Amino acid sequence: MTKLPRPGRLSRRRLLAAAAATPLLPAVRTAGAHARTRAATPDPYAALGAEVVNEFSTAWSAYRRHAWGRDELRPLAATGSDFFIQGSTLGLTIVEALDTLYLMRLDAELDSGVRWVKDNLDVAQDARVQVFETIIRLVGGLLSGHLATKDATLLALARELADRLLPAFTKSPTGAPYRYVNLATGSVSGTENYLAEIGTCIAEFGELSRLTGDHKYYNAAKAALRAVYDRRSALDLVGTALNVETGAWTDTTATLDPPVDSFFEYLWDGWTLFADRDLRTWYTTLTTAVFQRLADRRDGRLWFRQAHMATGADAGHTQSELTAYYAGLLAQSGRTADGELYHDSWTDVLAVHRLPPEYIDYRTLAVVNHAYPLRPEYVDSCLFLWMATGKDRYRSRARTMWQRQRQYCKVANGYTVVNDVTTSPMRLGDLTPGYWWSENMKYYYLLFSNAPRFDYESNYLSTEGNVLRGLR
Repeated sequence: MTKLPRPGRLSRRRLLAAAAATPLLPAVRTAGAHARTRAATPDPYAALGAEVVNEFSTAWSAYRRHAWGRDELRPLAATGSDFFIQGSTLGLTIVEALDTLYLMRLDAELDSGVRWVKDNLDVAQDARVQVFETIIRLVGGLLSGHLATKDATLLALARELADRLLPAFTKSPTGAPYRYVNLATGSVSGTENYLAEIGTCIAEFGELSRLTGDHKYYNAAKAALRAVYDRRSALDLVGTALNVETGAWTDTTATLDPPVDSFFEYLWDGWTLFADRDLRTWYTTLTTAVFQRLADRRDGRLWFRQAHMATGADAGHTQSELTAYYAGLLAQSGRTADGELYHDSWTDVLAVHRLPPEYIDYRTLAVVNHAYPLRPEYVDSCLFLWMATGKDRYRSRARTMWQRQRQYCKVANGYTVVNDVTTSPMRLGDLTPGYWWSENMKYYYLLFSNAPRFDYESNYLSTEGNVLRGLR
């Protein structure tokens, strides 16, 4: 079993002693010595940082003109669209952008966004929402917005929204949440749920518990993680989907790809944020099995296959771009060499394809799904590998992706998704996803700028890119 390093810069003895006294601790992630010294010399990436802010501002202006208050921008049609509730809005783009606006020091726009949220955000609508997306995007966005601005209303809204989502957890016989909940009535639905949607909530709910002193949110999130871990196979593998009422596996495929991906991420994050030793044990146990049973090393590359959770038999050889996040997680959790090798594998994909396809057959690097929905995961790992190792190659790789995003995804009203990366010219879609404001542009900015409002030595970014630690 691989020995994982202590979280951040706290000694294990100090960390665990503190945890016994205060179960909800601040996170510490170290960026390496380069973060302390790089400001002393001219930074060749500084101009790119300014360019990122300019591109973000241009797209934000288009959003304000054409879709202000709507969930998402459709830049080609110059209109807005709904994400959670058909015919209504939860202001997704505004909430997603709050801490990015703060980091980029776009304070007038931040003030406008906060005013919209305080005046217009209705978290009590009589409508069904997807629990997972609502937690990572809206609860997380409101929390990071509160931490940036210290506006108490944002925290109050995050808490009210979390309370309206809690029936998905508390009404479940297993503790694994139902997939949907009605915000007004608390009625639940969706008995089959996926691991990422079950387990990706302890960062947001734990932070809410830390800020409010009410541990019911953390306890619900941990029970959801336990519901999955306790049902692992004899091989220490978990499947893809559970019936949340019976606890029976409805999909027995073990994979790192969606819809499982961030389940593993939040096990580690729960340990680093809150010093919960159970979560460290669960992460270590499952990660050991992943490397024993799923790791596929071929042609000098590292990939992760799909397998049957009970037998380990082959079940597929595809890989999703979303799984590129795993390179950064491996570096954070002490498997730096494996993280670097996995990122190299995705870099090889970019030597073949101009943008990373949504899915590839990793044996040949052939495209399986032709879309590029402005995914941020490759650049996400650039940021965390750079902070973990200090190696310039990860900023250089991010620069390449930035240039390609500008070349292939930029339109008059900002940036849009690509429906087919294999055509020339690429066939575009018409959407600026909410996560683009919270993730892509934030990661580029933090990589290229010496961001004065970000602590490169001690920080935490959620799976949605929300900064829950490290805002100055």
